[in-house]
Amino acid sequence: MLIVEDEPIIAMLMAEDVEALGGIVLGPFASVADALAILADNKVAGAVMDANLLDRDITPVALQLLDRGVPFVIYSGTGLPCALAARAPNAPLEMKPGQPLDRLMAIIDADAG
Repeated sequence: MLIVEDEPIIAMLMAEDVEALGGIVLGPFASVADALAILADNKVAGAVMDANLLDRDITPVALQLLDRGVPFVIYSGTGLPCALAARAPNAPLEMKPGQPLDRLMAIIDADAG
C-alpha cells in the first residue's frame, strides 16, 4: 500500500493502520517526486495520498495510478486538486479528518466483488 503524505504524524498513523491490517507499506513519501520515483519500479495494490504535498499537488501520481487501474483515495482538507478534478472528477476523496483507509478498503472490496 502506497502512502503519500507530508504530515509526519498522519503518515505514521496511516502506515500503522495498514500494517495492523496485515498490509505492507510502501512509504510514506512526502513529495510527488518521491512517489513517482518509487512507482517507476514497483507495483502497488492501492494508495492513500494527500492532495497537496511538499513539491506540488498529487495529480501526476493519481493519474498514473488511474492509468494502471490501481485503487486509491485522496485524503485532503481542501478537496481534489483542480487538474485532477478536471481529468477525473469522480476520483475517490476522503476529507480530513476522515478514515481514508476504510474508504480505500471499501473500494478494493467492491472491485473484488
